[in-house]
Amino acid sequence: MKIIGIDPGLRVTGFGVIEQNGQHLSYLASGVIKTPNADLPQRLGTIFDGIAVLLGQHTPMQAAIEKVFVNVNPQSTLLLGQARGAAICALVAGGMPVYEYTALQLKKAVVGHGRASKEQVQQMVARLLRLNSLPGTDAADALGVAICHAHSGSALNTLGGLAPALTQKGYRMRRGRLVG
Repeated sequence: MKIIGIDPGLRVTGFGVIEQNGQHLSYLASGVIKTPNADLPQRLGTIFDGIAVLLGQHTPMQAAIEKVFVNVNPQSTLLLGQARGAAICALVAGGMPVYEYTALQLKKAVVGHGRASKEQVQQMVARLLRLNSLPGTDAADALGVAICHAHSGSALNTLGGLAPALTQKGYRMRRGRLVG
């Protein structure tokens, strides 16, 4: 199964494509979509169009994107959210199921702890995917999101298959926890 990971950003949006065969992960592609120094609508259009091209080139089956964190500067957070929205719209328009992961989830899945530095993420992504060199930080984060989904996706599928039986037994989800 091919998975595309997206690390959204208004100036630079990272992408990474991996293939998962059982527990084995293979690197297919990574890089960045750079937006021009232009008005916001043009930048968002560049992100949308760039992701649409990637979907056509690599034909992934699933997409994973990093969730936005709340920044000290509300304007920066809003702009990042709009870039993320353009990326999600491109993925959905391309027919992708989209899964979202926080930076903490990404770092735990790739490095093993949530306070990992960008350099640690780069190094572990290179090791996990057997790369000859380190990817750029934005591409490494995007590959990390894809790796996070590859590790979490099988658990999500297992839980999804159990949901009807658990519902019949009176269990339900409440605030992210299974309660009876």
